[in-house]
Amino acid sequence: MKSYEDLTQTPYYYRPPKKRKGFIKLSTLVLFGFCSAFYPRVLTLLKFPSIINLAHLGIIPWICAFVLLKSKVKDRKQIAIVQELTIAVMLFFAVNLASAILNNAGFINACLNFMFFCEHFLLLIAIVSLPLTPEKLLQFRAFIIFSSFTNTIFAYVQHYVLQLHLREGLEDNIKGVFIGGGAGHVVAASVALTFGVYYFSAAKKLPILFRAGVALATFWHMNMADAKQVMLVFGIAGIFLLLTKFQNIVQALQYIIGGVVLGYAFFWGIHNIEALEAFQTWMRPEIYGPEGEATLLKTATFRIVPTFYDSVLHPWLGLGPGHTVGRLGGWMLREYDSLLRPLGSTEHPATNAIWQAVGASWLGDQSSMFSPLFGWAGIWGDVGWLGLISFLYVWWVVWRRLCFDDVSKFIALCPIAFGLIFTQMEEPGYMLYVASIIGLRWQEHHCQKQNKVSEIATPQTAYQRPKSIKDLFQVLLLLK
Repeated sequence: MKSYEDLTQTPYYYRPPKKRKGFIKLSTLVLFGFCSAFYPRVLTLLKFPSIINLAHLGIIPWICAFVLLKSKVKDRKQIAIVQELTIAVMLFFAVNLASAILNNAGFINACLNFMFFCEHFLLLIAIVSLPLTPEKLLQFRAFIIFSSFTNTIFAYVQHYVLQLHLREGLEDNIKGVFIGGGAGHVVAASVALTFGVYYFSAAKKLPILFRAGVALATFWHMNMADAKQVMLVFGIAGIFLLLTKFQNIVQALQYIIGGVVLGYAFFWGIHNIEALEAFQTWMRPEIYGPEGEATLLKTATFRIVPTFYDSVLHPWLGLGPGHTVGRLGGWMLREYDSLLRPLGSTEHPATNAIWQAVGASWLGDQSSMFSPLFGWAGIWGDVGWLGLISFLYVWWVVWRRLCFDDVSKFIALCPIAFGLIFTQMEEPGYMLYVASIIGLRWQEHHCQKQNKVSEIATPQTAYQRPKSIKDLFQVLLLLK
């Protein structure tokens, strides 16, 4: 009789599954939810009304609730993960409501703040709730990969064909499918690099040179978009991942050696390759240190917000959802004032005070790297220490329950690192993509364990050169 180790080295051979009523609808609905945040900028380019950019805020919660009600998952571990993650998310929502009550913030503030920080977790809950068979998992994965390639192809067309970066005022307009968004170039570059990491790991049957080429293409996408902070974030996430490895000395040394080599190569490139010279923007030691302009501006939120405290509960529950420097308070309430004001939205003078600090600094318009408006500061300012603790608990559940390997852990650490720089932790396009990749990785792992195989793939066990365009697409999308 074969051992489990022998079985896990056996590739999955495709067997058409029995059709299940409603199953296709559930998986299609989840992908529709993904598209609602990934492609709306493309739709607005095609003259769809701009309100479509906010449609995902209603679509994702509905899809999550519908999938939870209709899913026929019977695996106890899968059910336990969904239950624990749902409880964690609802706990964060409860803190938002408590903070709103304390600070007389609008109910719409609490709902939107919750959605900006937890919408991707709702999509993740829906993905984990799907009873995906190997066949459906291949199709689900193919769609995510297709969307990823589309984003980077858009960026190359914008740079080399349309040459948008050369037009006055459009220097940061290499935005992939997120064209038209204010920080679209950062979102698109973040998605591209995340995809590069995932594809290099997942496409094991493809030649390593091809996978490396895809990863390099996504890196160059980041460089074309002039989204320097994305590279910094990935470096910080790599350091965070390294800190989890010190129980395994051999693996830690591998990461340290690899990090030193890559770091030195990147440092050399900054000083010797013209296309990478933009990274020298941050190499000004005089702006750092306790009294440096960058340090003072970055920490402005932590000095200004406490001056508005007038209750012993304010440190614990903050100044209210959308009342400080999150994406909601920072600019969304102003941008959509005509839509949100009739729904009872509220603002707070703390936001204006922090914006004044930005305007008063000569670094204020230099780079988002120095901005005091960033994710973790927004959570702390809006919903206090309880909000921060409850939000970290949500990520802890994701880490412990769904991040089973270094790839998924690294991808999960990237948004956490982004939260130290700007409001990328609240960007729906990027965060829903990250949630989709984490959910996809977990589904791949779960399906392998359920079927006791080493890889979810079609019967073809070795890479063969594609014989037609259709074959090429199937190979690229990992359908073969």
